Amino acid sequence: LSAAAPGAAVAAPQFPIMAGAGASGRNKRATAARLKAALGGESGAAAAGELRALLERVLARAAGPGGGGEAAAEALEWCRCLLSGGEPWDSFVQAVRAYDPATLCGLVWTANFVAYRCRTCGISPCMSLCAECFHQGEHAGHDYNMFRSQAGGACDCGDSNVMREAGFCKRHRIKSNSNVPCVPKDLLMMSELVLPQFIFSLIQHLREGYNEPALDLPSEKDLHKILQVLEPHVSFLEDLTKMGGAMRSVLTQVLTSQQFYKDLSSGVGENACAKTSHEKYLIALKGSGLAFPEDKLACGMQEQGAGTSTSAVQGLAGATATSGQGNSSDEEDQDGSQGVGKRKRVKLSSTTKDQSIMDVLKHKCFLEELLFWTIKYEFPQKMVTFLLNMLPDQDYKIAFTKTFVQHYAFIMKTLKKSHESDTMSNRIVHISVQLFSNEELARQVTEECQLLDIMVTVLLYMMESCLIKSELQDEENSLHVVVNCGEALLKNNTYWPLVSDFINILSHQSVAKKFLEDHGLLVTWMNFVSFFQGMNLNKRELNEHVEFESQTYYAAFAAELEACAQPMWGLLSHCKVRETQEYTRNVVRYCLEALQDWFDAINFVDEPAPNQVTFHLPLHRYFAMFLSKAVKCQELDLDTILPDQEMLMKLMIHPLQIQASLSEIHSNMWVRNGLQIKGQAMTYVQSHFCNSMIDPDIYLLQVCASRLDPDYFISSVFERFKVVDLLTMASQHQNTVLDSEHERSMLEGALTFLVLLLSLRLHLGMTDDEILRAEMVAQLCMNDRTHSSLLDLISLDGIIPGSLSFESVLSAVADFKAPVFEPGGSMQQGMYTPKAEVWDKEFDPVMVILRTVYRRDVQSAMDRYTAFLKQSSKFPGNPWPPYKKRTPLHPSYKGLVKLLHCKTLHIVLFTLLYKILMDHQNLSEHVLCMVLYLIELGLENSPEQESDEEESAGGQERCHDSWFPGSNLVSNMRHFINYVRVRVPETAPEVKREPPASTSSDSLTSSQNSGTAQVFSLVAERRKKFQEIINRNSSEANQVVRPKTSMKWSAPGATPQLTTAILEVKESILSLLIKLHHKLSGKQNSYYPPWLDDVDVLIHPEIPRYSHGDGMTAVERILLKAAIQSRLNKRIIEEICRKVTPPVPPKKISSAEKKTLDKEERRQKARERQQKLLAEFASRQKSFMETAMDVESPDADIAMEIATSEQQVSEAIYDCVICGQSGPSTEDRPTGLVVLLQASSVLGQCRNSTEPKKLPTTEEEQIYPWDTCAALHDVRLTTLQRYFKDSSCLQAVSIGWEGGVYVQTCGHTLHIDCHKSYMESLRNDQVLQGFSVDKGEFTCPLCRQFANSVLPCYPGNNVERSLWQSHSNKCLRDLVQEVEDLQEQLGTFPVSISSETNLSKEMESVMKDIKSTTQKKYTDYSKSPGSPDNDFLFMYSVARTNLELELVHRGGNLCSGGASTAGKRSCLNQLFHVLAMHMRLYSIDSAYNPWRKLTQLMQDKNSELISEELPEVPVLYRDVSSLLLIQILTMPQPLHKEHFTCIIKVLFTLLYTQALAALSVKCSAEDRMAWKESGALKKNTSGAEKSWEVLLGHVVSELSKGKINEEGESEELTVVLVNPDSVECYLQQFCLPFLRITSLLQHHLFGGDLPSCQEDEEFTVLASCLGLLPSFQSSHQFTSASCLDWPVPAFDMISQWCSELASFADRHPDQVKALLIQEPKWDLPRLLQLPENYNTIFQYYHRKTCTVCTKVPKDPAVCLVCGTFVCLKGLCCKQQSYCECVLHSQNCGAGTGIFLLINASVIIIIRGHRFCLWGSVYLDAHGEEDRDLRRGKPLYICKERYKVLEQQWVSHTFDHINKRWGPHYNGL
Repeated sequence: LSAAAPGAAVAAPQFPIMAGAGASGRNKRATAARLKAALGGESGAAAAGELRALLERVLARAAGPGGGGEAAAEALEWCRCLLSGGEPWDSFVQAVRAYDPATLCGLVWTANFVAYRCRTCGISPCMSLCAECFHQGEHAGHDYNMFRSQAGGACDCGDSNVMREAGFCKRHRIKSNSNVPCVPKDLLMMSELVLPQFIFSLIQHLREGYNEPALDLPSEKDLHKILQVLEPHVSFLEDLTKMGGAMRSVLTQVLTSQQFYKDLSSGVGENACAKTSHEKYLIALKGSGLAFPEDKLACGMQEQGAGTSTSAVQGLAGATATSGQGNSSDEEDQDGSQGVGKRKRVKLSSTTKDQSIMDVLKHKCFLEELLFWTIKYEFPQKMVTFLLNMLPDQDYKIAFTKTFVQHYAFIMKTLKKSHESDTMSNRIVHISVQLFSNEELARQVTEECQLLDIMVTVLLYMMESCLIKSELQDEENSLHVVVNCGEALLKNNTYWPLVSDFINILSHQSVAKKFLEDHGLLVTWMNFVSFFQGMNLNKRELNEHVEFESQTYYAAFAAELEACAQPMWGLLSHCKVRETQEYTRNVVRYCLEALQDWFDAINFVDEPAPNQVTFHLPLHRYFAMFLSKAVKCQELDLDTILPDQEMLMKLMIHPLQIQASLSEIHSNMWVRNGLQIKGQAMTYVQSHFCNSMIDPDIYLLQVCASRLDPDYFISSVFERFKVVDLLTMASQHQNTVLDSEHERSMLEGALTFLVLLLSLRLHLGMTDDEILRAEMVAQLCMNDRTHSSLLDLISLDGIIPGSLSFESVLSAVADFKAPVFEPGGSMQQGMYTPKAEVWDKEFDPVMVILRTVYRRDVQSAMDRYTAFLKQSSKFPGNPWPPYKKRTPLHPSYKGLVKLLHCKTLHIVLFTLLYKILMDHQNLSEHVLCMVLYLIELGLENSPEQESDEEESAGGQERCHDSWFPGSNLVSNMRHFINYVRVRVPETAPEVKREPPASTSSDSLTSSQNSGTAQVFSLVAERRKKFQEIINRNSSEANQVVRPKTSMKWSAPGATPQLTTAILEVKESILSLLIKLHHKLSGKQNSYYPPWLDDVDVLIHPEIPRYSHGDGMTAVERILLKAAIQSRLNKRIIEEICRKVTPPVPPKKISSAEKKTLDKEERRQKARERQQKLLAEFASRQKSFMETAMDVESPDADIAMEIATSEQQVSEAIYDCVICGQSGPSTEDRPTGLVVLLQASSVLGQCRNSTEPKKLPTTEEEQIYPWDTCAALHDVRLTTLQRYFKDSSCLQAVSIGWEGGVYVQTCGHTLHIDCHKSYMESLRNDQVLQGFSVDKGEFTCPLCRQFANSVLPCYPGNNVERSLWQSHSNKCLRDLVQEVEDLQEQLGTFPVSISSETNLSKEMESVMKDIKSTTQKKYTDYSKSPGSPDNDFLFMYSVARTNLELELVHRGGNLCSGGASTAGKRSCLNQLFHVLAMHMRLYSIDSAYNPWRKLTQLMQDKNSELISEELPEVPVLYRDVSSLLLIQILTMPQPLHKEHFTCIIKVLFTLLYTQALAALSVKCSAEDRMAWKESGALKKNTSGAEKSWEVLLGHVVSELSKGKINEEGESEELTVVLVNPDSVECYLQQFCLPFLRITSLLQHHLFGGDLPSCQEDEEFTVLASCLGLLPSFQSSHQFTSASCLDWPVPAFDMISQWCSELASFADRHPDQVKALLIQEPKWDLPRLLQLPENYNTIFQYYHRKTCTVCTKVPKDPAVCLVCGTFVCLKGLCCKQQSYCECVLHSQNCGAGTGIFLLINASVIIIIRGHRFCLWGSVYLDAHGEEDRDLRRGKPLYICKERYKVLEQQWVSHTFDHINKRWGPHYNGL
C-alpha cells in the first residue's frame, strides 16, 4: 500500500498543475519536492514518466509558436525547481558548490577582456591568466605582460600542462581533489533526469530555427532571432557550469551519453514535432554538403547529392563530385580549364581518406550535434562560452576535442561561406587554442583521430578553391597552379584560424615528430606549399604606367609568412639534435621532388623569362632552411643531401632573379608598376619577413655558389644584373639590355650583392648569440632604438623576446640613454645607443645594407659612424665603410671562397679598377669601395700560401691567351697585362691605334682571337658549359666567360657597328691600386710602402690606424695585406713605387681634364661656402626659435619696446610684423599686440593644504571640491549676497577664479588694419589649418604662436615713467583729496571717448572678445540679470586674474624679483588701458564711493538702518585687492605715481584692520581680555597708531560692543596666539598677498624692477618698494604696524568700521565671524598626484561603471585636475550634443581639460574646440611609452614628464607647445 499511495497521489494532480502552467512558485516547488521523493522511492519509473511528460509540456510550450519570453522564463523556472527538488535555488547552488573538486580556474572570457601572460611561468606560448589569478600569484620580476584579448580565451591557472605550478595563484595551488567529500546521490538525482530533456529541447529549437539559406540571401536575421530567443536557455546552462565540478560531471555525462541521444533524438517516437525536427536536421546535414552515413544517398562520392545540394555552389563540388570538369571550371577560362580541372582532380583523389575527412559526419551524442549547430549558426558567443566553461571537466575536454576535430572540415566550409569571417575566426580560435595548446591532449587526438591528416587535408581543400594558372616562365604551356592573391580567402586572411591551429599543434614535439615521420603527410604538405610557389607574379611595365596598382602583395606576403614560413619554423624547432637527421632527410627529399615537379610544370630550362619576378619561393626556402639546420645542429654531411649540379643551377636562378630585381626596383626601372612594387621590395627585407625570405634566399645562393663552377656563377650574376656590356676596357660601349642611366646603380647592385654573398655568415657558421649580436649592432648603428622597437626589429627564430641572451647582448653592445625633456616639450623615449667600442670594432656596413628597408638608413649609419670617428678623433674626413673581419666559414661551405679566386672575378676587378682610374662614365665611389672590399675579402680568404719561386717559363707559355696565369688572387694581383683587344663602336677614341703583336683579348666583351665578330647565343654558351662541367681545361674555361647578348633581347640589325681595337694597358692590379692611391690623394708618389720604415708592420699587421679611414686607407690596407701574403708582391710594390709614375690619363686631354678639375675645385669651394651659410642660418633660426618657444626664459630678447624700463619721454615705437614698418600707435592707425585670450580655472584649483590630492584608486578615496579656492570664493559671494545689497556685494569681491580670462602674448605687434587683411587671407586659404579662422584664431605671422585676438596699444608717451622716482612732498591728506577729485571728474581721457576713433572701436571689439572668451555662467553673478555691476565686476576681475596668475607663475611669491617671467612679453599694461577705458564708462555714485568710507569719518550712522533695502557690505568684509583695482581702474589715465602710493597707503590701513579683526575673532576669550587691557594701557603713548597691540586692543573693545563674540566659542577657530612674534607673523602673512599683487601692478604700470629677497624678509622689501615704509629700519625690531599711515585718526576710523559689523551682528550674529576670516594662504595649483604603478589606476578604473549610465564605458577617462571619472566619446552620457569629456572640460577647466585615457595610458588635452594627444606620463622599465597598452608591460610614473604637464597647465602653454591639434566636434 505504501508503494501505491505516492504513485496514486502523483497521478491525480498532474493535469490541474499543467492546466495552470503559470502555477505559482510555491506549487512548483511542492510538485518538484514530491517528484523527487517519489523518484527516490520504489515507484521511480512512474514518477520518471510523469516527470518526462511534465517537462515535455513545459518545454514544448516555450518552443511553440505562441511561446515567447514569458513561456521561456516559465520553463526555466520549472527546471530550476525540478533540479533543486523543491529546495530554494540559491541554497541548492551552495550545496552543489560544496562538492567542487576543481583545481582549475577555467574562467572563460570574450574579446576585449584584459588578461595576463607570464612567459616565465608559461609552458605553452598561448598561456593566459585572468587578472584575479595573476595578482594572487607571485609574478614579481617575471617577464609578463597585460593584454587585451582579441578572440577571447580562458584562464589556465591550475593547469600544469600549460604552465608551471610555481605560477599558480593561492586558490588553485592546493590539489584539493583528495579531501572533497563524495557527492550524495540524491543531490543531483533530478539533474540527471531533467537535463537530457532540457538539452534536447535546446537542440530542437536550433533545428526548428534553421532554414537552409537561399543561394543569394543568407538569412542572418532569422538566425539572430532564434539565438535571442535561446539566450536564457544557454545562460541557464552556463550558470550550471559555474556550480563547479559536481554539476559539470553530470552535464558531461548527459552531453556525451550516446544512449540519451538515441532515445530522444532519433525522431522515431510518436511525437510529430520531434519527427519534423529530425527531418530538418537531415536536410541541414545534406545542405552542408555532408552525407549522413546511414543515408542511402551517400554512395561514397555522393553523386546525386552534388546536383541538388548547395555544395555545387560552394565551389567545393569541384573537389567532391566525380564529374569534376563541369563543376570546377567555374573559376577558369573554358579553354584552359581542361588541364587544370584534371590536374586538380588528380591531386585530390590521390588519397582515399580525403573524401571521408571532407564529407562524412555522424552524430552520436548531444555534444556532437550541439557543436554542429554551433558551427551552423556561426559560433554564437553564448554557445562558445558554454562549451568552453565545461572544459575543466577532463572527460568532457577529451570528448569535446574529438568532436571538434571531427567537425573540422565542416568548420572550414562554414568559415569560407561566412559573411563575418572575422568574428567567426576569432570564435574558432577562442575554442581551438584551449584544446590544442595542451600537448598531452594534442598527442592523444593526433593518434586517435588523425588530427594531422585532417588539418592538412582541410587546408589543402581550402586553398583549392582559389587556384589560378601560373603565368611564370612559360605562359602558354604552364601546368602550375598558384593561389590567386586577389581572392577574399587570402585578402581577408580567412585561412588564419586553421593555419594558427596547425602552427599551434606543431609546437608540440610529439605531434611534430609524427608529422615529420609520415611521408604521405609530407607529400601533401609540399603540395600545399607549392600552391604559394610563384604567386603574385610581377611583370615589368615597359610602356605605360599601370592604371590600377594592385595591393594583392599584402595578402601574398602574409600568406607566405603565415601558411608556409611559420609552420616551417615550428618544424625546424624540433630538428635541433643529431637524432633528428632522418626528419631533415625526409623534408629535403620531398621538397626537392616538389621543386622538380615545379620546374617541369613551368617548363623551366635554364633561362628565366625576362621582366618578371615573384618574391614567393616557399619551396626554395624550406629546402634552404632545412639544409642550414642539418649542417648547424644535426651534423649531417651537406653533400649527402644536395642534389646534382644541374638541379643546383636551376635552384639558383629564381633567388638570383629576386636579388637582381631588387636592384632594378631601386634603380627605378620598375617605376611604371607603381609604388606597390617598391612596397614589395621593402617588405621582402623588412624585419618580420627577412628571416623567412631574403636570408634563406641568400643562403641558398651561397650553397649553390660553393658547389658550382665559380666562373659560371660570377658570369651569371653579372648577366642577371644586365651589366656584362659595361665590363669592357673600352671607354665607350653599347648596352643592349640596359639604359645607360641605370647602369651605374645596377653595377653597384651587382657588386654589393657579391659582397653580401661572400661576407654574410648568418647560416654559415655563426652561433645564435653571434647572430643576435650582429643583428642588434646593425639596427643600433642605423639609429638609436627603443627597447621595444629592437625586439620588434630583431625577430630571430628561437629568440624569445626578453630572453636572457637578448638582455645580456643588449647591455654588452649598447648604452641606455634615459629620456630627456626639452623645454620645447618634445618628449623623448628611453633609447639605446651603440657603445664606442662597437663603432670601433663591430660596425658592419654589410649587415646594415642587408637589413635596411630604406636606403637612407645606410646613409644614416654612415653619418653616425663618421660623427663617432670625428668625436673620438680617430679620423677627421669622410670615412669609407670599414672592413670587418668575418667569423670563420663552417667546413661544409669552404667552396664559397672559390668565388674570390676565379679568373672571371679577377678580370672584372681589373677592368673596373682600370675604368675608375681612367674616369670612364657610370662609375662611382661606391663601385670602387665594393671592388676594394672584394679584393680585401680575397686576400683575407686566400686558399693557401703560394710558393713564390714556382713561376717557370712553361707556366707563362701555357696560358698565352688568358688574362691571368692561375686562379689565386694573391699571385694574380702582380700579373701585368700588356695589351687587350676590345670591341668598340667606330666612334670611340681607341680605334685609331695600330695593334701590336701579342695581345690579351678582353674576354668579357670580345669574341675569339681572330678578329671575326661572331655573335654567340648566351644559351648555347651555357649549354656548352653544362656538357663540359666534368672535363674542362683552362682555355675553354676562359672562353666560356664571354656571355654575349642573347638575341632574344635586341632586334636583329639593332646591333651597332662594332670594330676591334687593341688597347695598351701595361698594368697589374697592384700598379692600378698604387695609381689609385695617387689619384685619391691628388699627389704624385703619395704611396710609400710602410714596411720600409718599420718592418714590424709585416709581423703585426693589425694596426689600428688602418681600421678606419677613406679610400686611401683602404688601398694602403690592401697593399699591406698583399705584401704580407707574398714576398714577390712586396718586391713588386716596392719596384712600382720607385718608378716615378707620370699621371695616368692620356696626355692629350689634359687641358680639358684641367678644366674639369678646376671646375670640380670651384664647385667644392662653392659647396663649402653654401654649407657655411646654411649652418649660420640654421643657428640663427634655432636661437630665434628658442627664444620664441621657451616660456620660461626671463631674458627672451624680442624686438619689443613695451614695458622697457628706460626713462623715455618719447612715444613708444612698435614694429608691425606684417608690413615691417615701425612707428607709434596712433588713434587712427592703432598698433596691437598679438594675444591669446583663454578662459582659465587654474586659480580656482588652488587648495589651502600643502599636501597635494591623490587620484582615487579605491572606493574609499574620493575627492570633494569643497576646499578649492573657487568653491570658497563662491560660497563667500553667495553669503554676502544673502545679507547685503547686490551692487555693493559685486564690488566687495573678485570673480574669475573659475573661468577667468587670461591674456598672454608672444610679444609681437602689428597694425590692426594689417591684421584684418591677414585674417582675410587666412579665410580664403584652402589649406587645412589646425585652428578655426572663423573664431578669430590665427598664428602670429612671425613666430607662429597660436593667438586669437589683438590688444590695441594705448598711444601716448611714457611720461608716467619719469614721475616714478620723484617722491612728492605733498602730505597724505592733500593726496587723498586729489584722488577724490580725480574720481569725481568723469571720463576726461586724453582720448575722448565720445569721438569714435579707430582706437576706441578696437578697444571695444577686444573687450567683446574678452567677454566672449569665457562662458556666460562665469560672468553673471548679479541677482538682477544684465546689471552694469556685472560688467564692472567682470572687468576688474580680469585684471585680478592676470595678476594672480603671474604670481602663480613666479611660484606664489616675489622673492625671485627681476623682471616679470614673461619678460617683455607681458601685456598687462595694454590690458589695463583697455579695461580702464571701459571702467570709466560706469560712474560710481559718489555717495557709495568706497574711497570716502576709507578716508573720511561719516556722521549719520543710523540713517541706513531706516531704509528698507539691504545694507551695503561693511568695509571690513570687502576684498582689499579688489578695492585697489577698482580705485586704479576708475582713475583718469595716465595715473601719477604719488596717487598710486596714496591709494595703497589708505588701503593698507583697511587691510591691517581686517587682519586685526580676524585675529581677534580667532583667539580665545581670555586672550581677548588680555589684549584689550594691554592695548588700553599703551593707547596714549606716542606712536600708538603704529603699534599693533594698541590697535588690536581697540578692535577687540569695539567689536565687543556688538553681539559678535557672545555666542559660544566655535572650537575650530581658536588659535592660541599668546606670544607677540606669532601675532606679528600672522599679521604679515595676512597682508602679504595684497602686497604682492600691488607690487606686480606697480611694476607693470610704472616699470622698475622687482627687488629680489629672502622669503623671511619679503614683507619688508615689498613694503618699502611700495613706499609704505618711510625709512628702512633694521629688520629685527621691525613691526608690520610701522607701515601704517592713517589719513584720519586711527581709533575713530576703526570704531566707524567696527560699528558697521556691530549693527550687522545685531541681525545675523551667526554669520559675523565666518565672513571676517578670509583665507589668504593658498597653495599653488597642482594636478592630482598619481600612483607609482600604472596598474593601480588601470585595475580600479577599467572596470568601473560610469556614474551617469552605470555601464562600464568603452573608453573610460579620468580628469587629472579633479579626479572625475568620465566616458570618452560615450554616447550614453551625451548632453545637448556635447559628449562627457568636452562637457567636463567646460565645467571643470572652463574649456581646458586634461584627461588620462585609462585603456591607452595616454593623456589628451581638450582646449576649447580642439584637442590633442599629449603623450603618456607612464613609461616602462626601458623609458618607453606604451600607447594603447599594446605591449602591456608594467608602467611606472615618470615624474619629470608629469611636471612638464603640470607646468604647461599652470602656464597655459598647451596651445604653444603641442603641435598636433585637431577639432573634436564635441564628440569626446
